[in-house]
Order: sequence, then structure tokens, then C-alpha cells
Amino acid sequence: MEETQRIYLPAAGHDWLLPLYDPLVKLLGSDSAHRQLLDQASIRPGHRVLEIGCGTGNLVILVKRRHPEAEVVGLDPDPKAHTRGRRKAERDALSIQFDRGFSDALPYPAGSFDRVLSAFMFHHLLNSEEKTKTLLEARRVLVPGGSLHLLDFGGTTGRSQGYLERFLHRTERLRDNAGDRVVSLMREAGFEEPAEVAHTVMTIFGRVTYYRTSSPRQQ
Repeated sequence: MEETQRIYLPAAGHDWLLPLYDPLVKLLGSDSAHRQLLDQASIRPGHRVLEIGCGTGNLVILVKRRHPEAEVVGLDPDPKAHTRGRRKAERDALSIQFDRGFSDALPYPAGSFDRVLSAFMFHHLLNSEEKTKTLLEARRVLVPGGSLHLLDFGGTTGRSQGYLERFLHRTERLRDNAGDRVVSLMREAGFEEPAEVAHTVMTIFGRVTYYRTSSPRQQ
């Protein structure tokens, strides 16, 4: 109980914005971004898939629709976002496990998942320490050779910035995403071959970057 009372940034930034969250992110292109992230993840039947920072469940729902034989888990500290995610999954008769918790203290045994996904969550973490702990935890819960697929603002390629990206660059949270910082943090956490694998520009969000890295095959 104490763990879930920590300070966190809600999915929509503020609780009162949560009813607007799903239609807004859909309008701004999140569906396309999520599909591209899943294409890169190469999920197969029988895989166990975890999304850290699942919010209202848009990505985990897409995973289960596209890969019904995968076991899908979404984790987020926001109980109000969880409630919305569960309702959407139940409405579509999708079996998805929603857990409440924090990305830097994952409540799962080592080697529990074949894939870990993260979409527009990394910049929500308060500082470099939380980001490093999150990556260490992602590596811990992955099976040997499992992969982490991360999507967020920033990266090294291109100069296109949207209004929201320029606003977020004022904060420490997004400064850690600039240049090759995410790749460096992945490498420092013990991942193998971290890399930026794609870039795109999403309306007011500006440039977003897709990352991929793998846990060591021998741990």
C-alpha cells in the first residue's frame, strides 16, 4: 500500500483531464505510433508481454487484439486510468491483467516476460535515477534474450519540434531524452545493442523516437 502512495504523473497530466485523454491521443496519432511499436516488437504466440505505464490501456488492448495468444499485462500507478483500461478490455471481452505499481519496482519475478513495452511513459519519470531504475527492472523481468521496445519524445535525428515537445524540453524529465541519452541509459543498465530504430513526427508532439534493446542471453 505504501508503494502506491508515491507521487506520480497521471496519464493525462492531471486527473481532471483524464476523460479527454483517449480521444485526444487518438486524434494526435497514438494509434499509428502504437502499431509501429508493435511491428518492431515481433510478438509471437505464447509470449508474455508487459507494458510499463499502460495508462488507460490503449496499447495493451491493441497487443491483445493483434496477438490473442499472447499473455498481456499492463502496469501503472494511476488507479483511475486502470479503471478505464479494465472497462475497455471487458467491453471487448479481452483478457488483460492490469496491475498497479511503479516501473522502477516491478512486482514480478526475474525472467517473467518475453517483451517489455513502453509508450510515451519514459518522460513521466521524475529524474535520471528513476529512469535508470526502470531500465534495470525491465532488464530483470525479461527472459534472457528478451527485448525492450520504447517510444518517447526526443532522440538524435532530425530537428522538427512541435509545441508540446518545446514545452516539455523545459523540464528535466525530457532533457534526459535528448541526443543519445536514452541509448546510453539502456547500455548503462546492462542491455545489449540498444539503438534508435525509427523516428516520426506527430503533429503538435513533434519528433518521437522508437528504441529497441535486448537483455543479455546469459544472465
